[in-house]
Amino acid sequence: MSLQYMIDIKKCFFTMAILLGVGQLMAQDQDTAAQTPPVPKTGQVVDKIIAKVDNYIILESDLQKAYLESISQQQEGFDAPTRCDVFESLLINKMMVAKAEIDSVVVSDAEVMLQTDQRFSMIMQQFGGDENTLAEVYGKTADQLKAELETPIREQLIIDKMQKKITAGLTVSPAEVRRFYNKIPKDSLPFFSAEVTVGQIVKKPEVNREEKDRVVNFLKGLKEKILNGEEDFGPLAKKYSEDPGSGAQGGELGFFRRGELAPEYEATALALKPGEISDPVESMFGFHMIQLLERRGNTFNTKHILIRPRPTDNDIAKAERYLDSLRTKIVNDSIAFSKAAKEYSDDRNTSDNGGFFSDQNTGANRLTLRNLDDPVLYFTLDTMKVGSITKPMRYQNEREEDRVRILYYKEKFPAHRANLNDDYEKLKTATRRQKEENLLNKWFISAKDDVYIDIDPAYDRCDVLKER
Repeated sequence: MSLQYMIDIKKCFFTMAILLGVGQLMAQDQDTAAQTPPVPKTGQVVDKIIAKVDNYIILESDLQKAYLESISQQQEGFDAPTRCDVFESLLINKMMVAKAEIDSVVVSDAEVMLQTDQRFSMIMQQFGGDENTLAEVYGKTADQLKAELETPIREQLIIDKMQKKITAGLTVSPAEVRRFYNKIPKDSLPFFSAEVTVGQIVKKPEVNREEKDRVVNFLKGLKEKILNGEEDFGPLAKKYSEDPGSGAQGGELGFFRRGELAPEYEATALALKPGEISDPVESMFGFHMIQLLERRGNTFNTKHILIRPRPTDNDIAKAERYLDSLRTKIVNDSIAFSKAAKEYSDDRNTSDNGGFFSDQNTGANRLTLRNLDDPVLYFTLDTMKVGSITKPMRYQNEREEDRVRILYYKEKFPAHRANLNDDYEKLKTATRRQKEENLLNKWFISAKDDVYIDIDPAYDRCDVLKER
């Protein structure tokens, strides 16, 4: 098991822990839930320290949770990690944090605060913004859970910073990719599942003026009630805001840096004085009424009430006609699909890539069918011929907003053994991982002499401190 892969295992575990709350991992599906009984809110949980790295500890429960998560995140074609593999990944991460203290590698309180606010907002979205449900599941208040996020977030930020420091300047050349590929025995080349290249052009229906005016007037009415002392901002946000993450928090978003929120939102917020409330402002998410709470250097904290105007059937039909006309131009070769997507698609996640969905790990425009997390997309492809473009189709995006799109089924790649022509990006990623691993191995050998490490005798069998 490679050092880099073990670090990746820890990152997968950390991400899920942050999303679902520190201290307990919720099952991602019913099978996992059946295998992992929920931790009771009352009673004592038996636990023990299994390793210490300077002042940092690893608990038995940490290992158990990381192991279960690594199994659930196992990649196709890779051997499942053992408990010793996962234990070593936890130890390496603690070594990075401990070594960071020695090397004066730090992260600022502002960075931690910013990440904590954003991660907690993600957690709240998992519960539909309902604090009562959150408290019922964890037996803790929202404030208590938020405070518990700070330590693991700080540690992960430090780990990321240390890894960047260790691997700074690393590049991969085509010659290195070829050498990497040629060293793999032909009978050991990985076998890749069938893959597809699929693109989309999305049109957001333009909401009619009457509906927009209705939303604006509604928000202005709420503002008037607040200014007249009839209502408070927080309760109104809880009652009316359509932002599930912040609505339950009285509309509070937490601290963000410049450039991280919608430009219209940010410009309006930063033009306010602390405590001041804006008139309704439109962004790609809908209409916001914003209150600036505080500015700290390059970060700012706001409350908002979000109301999304709803397109009518006529509005959606106009979007369908627009895409149907664009589709005709593409089919008649008047414009290339990728050019049309870049210029006209309203989906930012795919438009810059010529409309094509891409693999998050390699950036390649090829996905296995199992990685298509949109079931509608999966079943639509099953009815399409390679090279075809669908008629405009209505769907809802991840925020349950009405959209229209056309899909282009560009290519299908049958299951095959890895080769340089078809799998260059995957092999380049693997080559980079190997180079990163070599750098991290050298770091590990020298760093372990700079920190105090004490491992429980029960885990001596893992032999995690052996020379690599």
